[in-house]
Amino acid sequence: MPKSRPVMTTDAGEMRMVRSPGGRIVDKPLHMGFITMEPQSLFIPQYLDSSLILFVRTGEARVGCIYKDEMVERRLKIGDVYHIPAGSTFYILNPGEGQRLHIICSIDPSESLNLDTFQSFFIGGGTHPTSVLAGFGPETLSTAFNVSMSKLEEIMRGQQEGQIVHVTKSHAPSIWTKLSQLQEQDRLKQVKRMVQGEADEEEKEWSWWKLFGIFSGNERRIFGDKAPDSYNIYKRKADFKNDYGWSVAVDGSVYKPFKHSGTGVYLVNLTAGSMMAPHVNPRATEYGIVLRGTGRIQIVYPNGTLAMDARVREGDVFWVPRYFAFCQIASRSSPFEFFGFTTTSDKNRPQFLVGANSLLHTFNTPELAAAFGVTEERMRRFINAQKEAVILPSASAAPPDEDLKGREEKSEDEGPKVMRNFGDQMIMGFD
Repeated sequence: MPKSRPVMTTDAGEMRMVRSPGGRIVDKPLHMGFITMEPQSLFIPQYLDSSLILFVRTGEARVGCIYKDEMVERRLKIGDVYHIPAGSTFYILNPGEGQRLHIICSIDPSESLNLDTFQSFFIGGGTHPTSVLAGFGPETLSTAFNVSMSKLEEIMRGQQEGQIVHVTKSHAPSIWTKLSQLQEQDRLKQVKRMVQGEADEEEKEWSWWKLFGIFSGNERRIFGDKAPDSYNIYKRKADFKNDYGWSVAVDGSVYKPFKHSGTGVYLVNLTAGSMMAPHVNPRATEYGIVLRGTGRIQIVYPNGTLAMDARVREGDVFWVPRYFAFCQIASRSSPFEFFGFTTTSDKNRPQFLVGANSLLHTFNTPELAAAFGVTEERMRRFINAQKEAVILPSASAAPPDEDLKGREEKSEDEGPKVMRNFGDQMIMGFD
């Protein structure tokens, strides 16, 4: 995968992106995005030509979007995942006063215009960024909004702080600031005044903010909200768990919005020195990022040679092509946690090549022994030597911490570091 690059950068936050690899071995391109927002900041309303799956890494967020022609809002906390379809207008707000918001997201370009990796269409905006509304002539907009040309000018040219803006007293429009700082019930009353046309002149000028979701949990009821909620991956019972770690997968059967997205998510935690046994994903490519700890990832070419053996740490991004065998190994002194996306919303059903539940156990026949050129008894003893399944103890294979000490320390603000791009090298494995 190529290195991450900034997509949007302002004083209030940043969005970086790692572009999906290309080529014949990629069954479905999937970019990875990384959004960082300062306290009390807003990622202004927009829609994309690509669908998003948000995962809150740290902080809390309020995400508003259009669902069946109604405005809905969700409060997201650490571990929540949330799907935003392509073409759906949305915003992201970090309402916290002292904590940055970090979001990891998948960017699915399958419905994109192919103008770039993805295309934003900003609803809000001014001189920077420019609202899509600005493309229409002043006379057209003045008539459409039923406002004077001077009022139109104030609205359409007032915002010049970028795609992510502060919403504190010193930065935000007065009505937005007041509303964002009101208590829940007071904010509801204020919004109702705007909806019913009872606001004063200053409030009317900025009443368009109500379209962008200045609502909290109870306020969404005035729209009869039936939109899907978020899903917290940390609260889901582990699909597999033993003394050496656990793994969780969320697909379309668990979280309905994923059903039509064609994407799922997973989370794995390995104890120090343990290993996710060598396995294959027969249905999906896997994209991941290290959330915590250090470890090692090995991927094998179809011809049985090593494609990659990389030592990784927090912030490193990796991908594993569909059908390629691979394993993950935690370092000896700390747990190893990684999160990611798969290119299927169906159950992935990984096939384990080693362990008590491996396909070798299922396929333990005379033909298997003959394929290895050994007796059936010897093959049986070899397969049965490992009593554990899925996540295995692996002290001898685990990388020592000193292997990673030589790597330069990353600052808090540095974007994800991508280890390696296979590129066309992967095709060599088919020779």
